Amino acid sequence: MNLNLFLLAFCQGMFLTNNVTFIAINGLVGLAFAPVGWMATLPVTGYVVGGALSAPLVARVQRQVGRKRSFQLGLVMAAVSAALCAWAASSHQFWLLVLATLSAGFYSANASLYRFAGPELAAPQFKEKAISLVLAGGIIGAFIGPNLASATRDLFPARFVGSYLALIVVACAAFVAMSFVKFPAHQAPVKGSSTGRPVRELIRQPIFVVAVLAAALGYGVMNLLMAATPLAMQQCQFPFSSAALVLEWHVLGMFVPSFFTGHLIKKFGALRVMSTGAVLNLVCVCVALSGVELSQFLVASTLLGTGWNFLYTGATALFTEAYRPDEKNKAQGFMDMCVFSTMAVTSFASGALVTTQGWTWLNLGSLVPIGLVSLALLWLSARRPVAAA
Repeated sequence: MNLNLFLLAFCQGMFLTNNVTFIAINGLVGLAFAPVGWMATLPVTGYVVGGALSAPLVARVQRQVGRKRSFQLGLVMAAVSAALCAWAASSHQFWLLVLATLSAGFYSANASLYRFAGPELAAPQFKEKAISLVLAGGIIGAFIGPNLASATRDLFPARFVGSYLALIVVACAAFVAMSFVKFPAHQAPVKGSSTGRPVRELIRQPIFVVAVLAAALGYGVMNLLMAATPLAMQQCQFPFSSAALVLEWHVLGMFVPSFFTGHLIKKFGALRVMSTGAVLNLVCVCVALSGVELSQFLVASTLLGTGWNFLYTGATALFTEAYRPDEKNKAQGFMDMCVFSTMAVTSFASGALVTTQGWTWLNLGSLVPIGLVSLALLWLSARRPVAAA
């Protein structure tokens, strides 16, 4: 850990504070303003659709102006979008809220690349640990996000306006921290210079396909279940404070393992760590299906977060083996576009399923992507020894 990694991890924490607050309140605000109940998670969907649409643009921006300026531009958009959300909540405008969260996707697409920027700030032999340590900054969001939503939700007559305004302060704090991060010197591309292999060639690599599939579906399962949790708990008559507690433990599950996930990947390999993540997701679903008491929501959400950490960190480390330095922007942009696209589908399906089919069918449906990831990992595990030989 060095100062640059520490500051980047802090920015990751501010990013997760933004995300956790959005997850905690956007579905509830959406449910209050939506024309029909199944549209409740459209503001969450708008956030991830914005990320999917912005991912290719962010890749081009980073190639032209470098990591730092792109990250700072994303933080400016974070503050602007939070202000728009506050306006939408105060004036009860559902579609303005969706538009505001859609624009926030540009920030999300930028901040999701913090994990790839981490290894650039450390020695090559610490690549896995750098990824893990940057993601560990999300622990900040685990504590601040739910408590921020609870403490600020009633500051103004219109509920949750204070929460959105607080996110402007969060974005400003991250902007200041990012200003002090010293990234490697950026060299703008020369016209006509090589950008490496095209994406259509990169996706022919089994390692590329499995890493993207695991990251996208792992994030998709986490998003499917987590976006629905506050709504399911409200249907079960739990107070908002209980939902905030569950969300806090979920985010702790997502990021506390980051202190040792890098070491586990270094010792046992990315595929074994990712397989453990898939098993934890399966156990999470079993716990969720066992009942709807607070303890079951709490344990299932914590397992869900830990499973996501193993899958996502492992997939990120595995993915860095699939491209050359001059191909990083297009490769990383493609991966995040797939991740955000999957999240967009699952966040929309989350609200529709939990309000029409119920919590049980939502969990049963999540077994399909978990099974696909498990099969992909088994397939690549069978291929890698052959490739090595």
